[in-house]
Parts: sequence; C-alpha cells; structure tokens
Amino acid sequence: MSTVKDIESAISKLSRNDLAELRAWFSEFDADAWDKRIEKDAHNGQLEAFYQSLQHENAGQPDVPLDEVLDEEKFS
Repeated sequence: MSTVKDIESAISKLSRNDLAELRAWFSEFDADAWDKRIEKDAHNGQLEAFYQSLQHENAGQPDVPLDEVLDEEKFS
C-alpha cells in the first residue's frame, strides 16, 4: 500500500476533472464512514448514554444550544 506522501504526490498530479471526481468519491466515502460510526454507536447504546448524561447535567436548566455541547467535545 502507498504511504500518505505517495498519495499526496499522486493527488497533486491529477487533472481538474480527476480531482473533482476524487473529491466526490472521498466526500461519499467520508459520509458513509460517519454513518457507520453513528449506527454502531446507536447500536451499542453509546448515544443513549450521551443523551442521558446531557439530561442529567442540564436538569432544571434551560435548553443548551447544540453548538455549546459540541464545543465541549463530549461527543468525540
């Protein structure tokens, strides 16, 4: 398998059309990987545990905007 440096070098030599095709492929690849991670986390109950911890932390408090929660990197 190629190293990251080999892949970077090959990418830098791509035509505009090939680079656009690579971007589209990688975007789909990355989205699929994210979906699989979310599905796995949901199946393993990790999302439920995260939700419950937020409910406990915010009990009796007004709703906390999602961006504030994610800024604290509790879901990484």
